[in-house]
Amino acid sequence: MKTVQHAMLAALLALVALGASCGLSAEPLPANTIRSMAEAHKREAIALYREFLSLPNDANYPDDIMAMVEWMEDAFGQRGFRTQRIDTDGSPLVLAERHRDDALPTVLVYLQSDGQPVDPSAWFQEDPYTPVLKARGENNIFERIPWESLDTNFDPEWRIFARSASDSKGPMTQFLVAMELLDDAGFEPGYNLKVIIDTEEEMGSPNLPQAVLENRELLSADLLLIFDGPPHPSNKPTVGFGARGIVTVTLTTYGPKVPQHSGHYGNFVPNPAFHMSRILSSMKSADGRVTIDGFYDGVSIDDATREVLEAVPDDETQILADMGLIQSDNVADSLQEAIQYPSLNIRGMSSGWVGKESRTIVPATATAEIDIRLVKESDYRYLLDLVRTHIADIGYHVIDHPPSDEERLNHANIVTFTFNHNYNAYRSDMDAPAGMMARRGMRHLYGEEPILIRTSGGSVPISPFVETLDVPAAKVPTVNIDNNQHSPNENIRLGSFVEGIAILMSVLSQSPR
Repeated sequence: MKTVQHAMLAALLALVALGASCGLSAEPLPANTIRSMAEAHKREAIALYREFLSLPNDANYPDDIMAMVEWMEDAFGQRGFRTQRIDTDGSPLVLAERHRDDALPTVLVYLQSDGQPVDPSAWFQEDPYTPVLKARGENNIFERIPWESLDTNFDPEWRIFARSASDSKGPMTQFLVAMELLDDAGFEPGYNLKVIIDTEEEMGSPNLPQAVLENRELLSADLLLIFDGPPHPSNKPTVGFGARGIVTVTLTTYGPKVPQHSGHYGNFVPNPAFHMSRILSSMKSADGRVTIDGFYDGVSIDDATREVLEAVPDDETQILADMGLIQSDNVADSLQEAIQYPSLNIRGMSSGWVGKESRTIVPATATAEIDIRLVKESDYRYLLDLVRTHIADIGYHVIDHPPSDEERLNHANIVTFTFNHNYNAYRSDMDAPAGMMARRGMRHLYGEEPILIRTSGGSVPISPFVETLDVPAAKVPTVNIDNNQHSPNENIRLGSFVEGIAILMSVLSQSPR
């Protein structure tokens, strides 16, 4: 990319170079310079972005991931990073590093490169991995326009549609471009930089915790920045300081060994779906609170915390209206406060058949999938024990395997209970170096304090870094809120893409001290 050419920038670069030569941390580029550079190079940035988006990135297909790993190694290598792979039992992590001076602090950046699986039939384009450019047309429907439109025009409301457009090839491309533009400006950061790229995030990062543990020294840093996700729904600048963890549970109840005719055996053979219904309904009250004793233990909201939560400008009436709901669960007084507590959610159920496939049978099994969102105060083992004990207390024999014939003949009510722990919650101090670096970057660019999110509702695999490396973390969102991430027709707004480049330039040009 070519450097923006004008007298003020030339003078600035001379000062930056002087500071770097003296071993000083350079001052951040002026906000107007950052914006002008991002704007001037937006088309080159989109060209790189299109190339990246064209690479399939479903982690269930390791060969595709390895092709993408090679692309990322080349992209980071071209921008002055030394790269290496960190092998795992699955796809490798990629570490990219710029080391300046042992005496300087080290900033670790977390990025993600894989995406959710795709169902091409649900997308309004031929291939989710072939990005298309669209403009909003009649009836609020996005219609395809030629890429050549960008040669003569640039509407910030146009959108690029492709898998991982926002989650999370958008943030990675924004990072690559931001680094290139800072280099063009001659900016020398007052820190060493490491970038860790997760290639299995969308499948729960199953190999990440062990990899971080085994490579603690290699990944050591003073703070962690995460560039991921959208801002607060108000679209105001946002910085996050924590996220809930997650553990999933699969429950299976049993009826006859094989489905039986409901006419012949109804009123005689127990139905596993009713067993499952009793179990699930016993876990929550009618107003949405978990009724399992001790589930919310350890969580307390003091006055200082409540002040932080109340400062988030949620329009809860509108949120409910958009969802077609009249009331929320009665766990806490607000959305932000509710997120500070662990949650128990039924994410799916199955038994027998429905719709055109329905049949008059007593099913053989019923299955429910549950996710428990963890907060920093809740240990997943403790919560699992509470759930398991609760099920046993209401009269079920709880096992971790399909029942044997002997178990079936000795226990009337059997439930199989298995779980998968993905990762814990994390939460960092808002005034720790990570938070302050992110907040300074946002204030520098926008001239105001960003919205501060104590804990976000979603789960990201950051706790292995925070816990193992003992570093504070802050998350900086860089994409539009209405991006359809994880869903068909995922997209990014062009204006948000360019704005994200500016955000990263501003944050990365701050001092970590």
